[in-house]
Amino acid sequence: MTQSTPPRGAPQSGVHALLSDGTTVRIRAVVPEDRAEVLRLYEEMSLENLRLRFFGASRHSASLAVDRMCGPDQPGGRPRPGYRALLAEHGTHVVGLAEYERTDELGTAEIALAVDDLWHHRGVGTLLLEHLVSTARADGITAFAADALSENHDMLKVFADLGLHTARRFDGPEVHCTVQLAETEDYLAFVEQRGRTADAMSLRPLLQPRSVVVVGSGRKPGSVGRAILYNLRTTRFTGRLYAVNPHADAIMGVPAHPAVGALPVVPDLAVLAVPAAEIPSVAEECGKFGVRALLVVTSGLDAQQAEALLTACRTHDMRLVGPNCLGLANTEPELRLNATFAAAHPRTGTAGVAVQSGGVGIALLSGLDRLGIGVSSFVSLGDKYDVSGNDLLQWWEGDGRTELALLHLESFGNPRAFSRTARRVTRRLPILTVDAGRTETGRRAAASHTAAAATSTMTRQALFTQAGITATRSVPELLATAALLTSQPLPAGSRIAVLTNAGGAGVLAADACAEAGLTLPQLGPELIEDLLAVLPAGAKATNPVDTTAAVSEEQLGACIDRLTQSPSVDAVLVALVPTAVASATGDDLPRALTRPAKSGRTGTVVAVLLDQERPIRLLPAGDAFVPAYADPQTAAGALAHAVTRSRWLARPLGTVPDLEGVDTSRAHALTRSYLEDHPEGGWLDPQGTAELLDCYGIEQLPWAWARTEDEAVLAADRLKGPDGLTVLKAHWPGLMHKMQEGAIHLDLRGDTQVRAAYRDFETRFDGLLTGVVVQPLAARGIELFAGVAQDEIFGPLVLFGLGGTSTDVLADHAARLAPLTDHDVHDLITAPRCAPLLFGQGGAGPVDLEGLEQLLLRLSRMASDLPQLAEADLNPVLALPGGITALDVRIRLLPRKAHDPYLRRLR
Repeated sequence: MTQSTPPRGAPQSGVHALLSDGTTVRIRAVVPEDRAEVLRLYEEMSLENLRLRFFGASRHSASLAVDRMCGPDQPGGRPRPGYRALLAEHGTHVVGLAEYERTDELGTAEIALAVDDLWHHRGVGTLLLEHLVSTARADGITAFAADALSENHDMLKVFADLGLHTARRFDGPEVHCTVQLAETEDYLAFVEQRGRTADAMSLRPLLQPRSVVVVGSGRKPGSVGRAILYNLRTTRFTGRLYAVNPHADAIMGVPAHPAVGALPVVPDLAVLAVPAAEIPSVAEECGKFGVRALLVVTSGLDAQQAEALLTACRTHDMRLVGPNCLGLANTEPELRLNATFAAAHPRTGTAGVAVQSGGVGIALLSGLDRLGIGVSSFVSLGDKYDVSGNDLLQWWEGDGRTELALLHLESFGNPRAFSRTARRVTRRLPILTVDAGRTETGRRAAASHTAAAATSTMTRQALFTQAGITATRSVPELLATAALLTSQPLPAGSRIAVLTNAGGAGVLAADACAEAGLTLPQLGPELIEDLLAVLPAGAKATNPVDTTAAVSEEQLGACIDRLTQSPSVDAVLVALVPTAVASATGDDLPRALTRPAKSGRTGTVVAVLLDQERPIRLLPAGDAFVPAYADPQTAAGALAHAVTRSRWLARPLGTVPDLEGVDTSRAHALTRSYLEDHPEGGWLDPQGTAELLDCYGIEQLPWAWARTEDEAVLAADRLKGPDGLTVLKAHWPGLMHKMQEGAIHLDLRGDTQVRAAYRDFETRFDGLLTGVVVQPLAARGIELFAGVAQDEIFGPLVLFGLGGTSTDVLADHAARLAPLTDHDVHDLITAPRCAPLLFGQGGAGPVDLEGLEQLLLRLSRMASDLPQLAEADLNPVLALPGGITALDVRIRLLPRKAHDPYLRRLR
């Protein structure tokens, strides 16, 4: 089956984005060919709006503005220095303009804004300003200056509501506004809020349609379109339902019409189940007719068909799910929408589900149905040309029905925006995902299935960890965790009490908890005494608590009550096996889990019923449920995920610390200079590396550059340490592994050894050697690795772990996406297996942890500032109690442009 890649427009074609009412517009640079449309906007503007825009009603000012905007570019198509103009267009109609021009004041540009009279109060001006701000930052502009008449309340409100710090100065009838462009948390929050509003409006025709048409529903059983129509009809969709089929008046009792344009009403949602070759023309027909959303289940679109489909959607304000998908559903009782070709109807419930794989979607729907959790809405994203997991998270955040979100995503369109959305949403409801493509084989399969670039496991796991997403390894594990999170309170910590009526089952449960990273604390004397007082003779009240087979239902329930109320226990795992003793007495031990507690249970309770046929089920317990698992490993894994979520929610939001001694302007200048001389990019030489590190206050071991033997001797004499020893490192462009190449000489003492080492390099690396780096021999300490890698999709990633010659062999590394918050850097330091050494385990005392945090934060800042930083490799980094020093550093630059991940735009 041919898979199609989501089409991407060229940079000059601009980007599409949503207005506050869900309408799609295109934002792009103004070009000379736009003169007629720009002039039309001003000519149709009312005299009052002309006066507010130009401080006078003369159309001559508008003509001058058109000349400025649509004047010729410089030779080669380069924009005029210090000037940028953007437009918003709907179809071929220009509905808004925004421009800036540098002033004589350093870092400041003057801006102007105009919006078509018929498009006011729809967010056109604000959207244009957001894009203008992003463009200006990339141009090194730090502030906008704008003049407005004091009576121009709409314009002043746009500035005030932008989310950036704005200062006003009144001068007679005019107001002079200065807008600072620094990206702040407040600004990003304002952008997010506007995005959520626009996104929700655009998704309503898709997820809450008042009318649906199925295009491609056959008269005979066996077609996908007919199966979808059948599901819509049998779930009793409450809106109007139609079919398009030129050979029938009705299909299964649903009115059929020969074409979309022949329908008696304009449907909100059109389901397309026609051959791939017909998709572009049908999509165009739907758009012209006024349809607001498409669900394309057809697979096998080629690149041209894919481009035409997306163009139709963008041109005609249609949101798109698919192609190549299972469909979508919304179980609201007032709607009852099931536009899928799944065999069973989704159960009404509280889980929002988004998947790229139809097979995974069917498995999740079936599992949620068996558990009784059900779904609020379900979307099979398929090849994900438009609507994404990010869109659905925002929908579930505000739909008032969803209590947990389940995701299966094989690719990410904008991971940094997704991460920011998830960080916000997961504080309100759990987000669970299946971490698909963890192995190289799995990544190849994912890329083949979705025609998306494979992403590294480490990068994806960093995204999930930082965003607070619960990442599981399989669909059964996801369902097991969802059952716990939807039925029980979160445990405050990882202290688990195991309670069992069979000693062997207790041992299995204890092992499972330990392997999952949970702890079984020793129970206190008072708690032990309380437990023994209610348990039968022979019981043991250590942890695990062995009640013996003689325990009654009443005794077991009392024991659970006491453990859940204990301040030394965070959760109780009850492992039970059926016994003849319980059968003889008529006791039903699992019933003790679900009976009302006499004094109220406040803790988390899970059950392991080893004779249970189903892997997991929810036992009714009054108004709540208790999850019951068939094996202790599954129960312990779900508990571990719940503990992780509890800890993530308990700590406050992290902040990106301010750093002293950072010279971003100089770093940009150094980067520009290097890439002008090396247009293809490359590895910086030692001098360039040191200069760039100095811009961010990253300390290196003292060093000197030598191009001759005599220079090396002089440098060694100047830099030798107290022990008189020095190090020589050969250098040539592209040298990667000095130790493996034999390009390093250690423990050199005196001129003779330095000269011999230099001559050895000259002989062995003749034709390669460009010089040597001379350094004192470093003290002994813990050798670490720190680095940066720019991921094409995810952006900059900061890596940290054990360094030295063993770094590749042991692979003891962790990673987090930049920019790092204070919490991220703490997590990064404590994640590797070598972390205990940094805190003094082994008797050497803790290293300079504050210095280590500063190193990682400064690397994060450098990576965030410089998209051209392809990779930075600091190995080894020497960690001592007295400081942190980079001994060897390599930095590679590539000609890349800055990408604003938070700018509002559609895929």
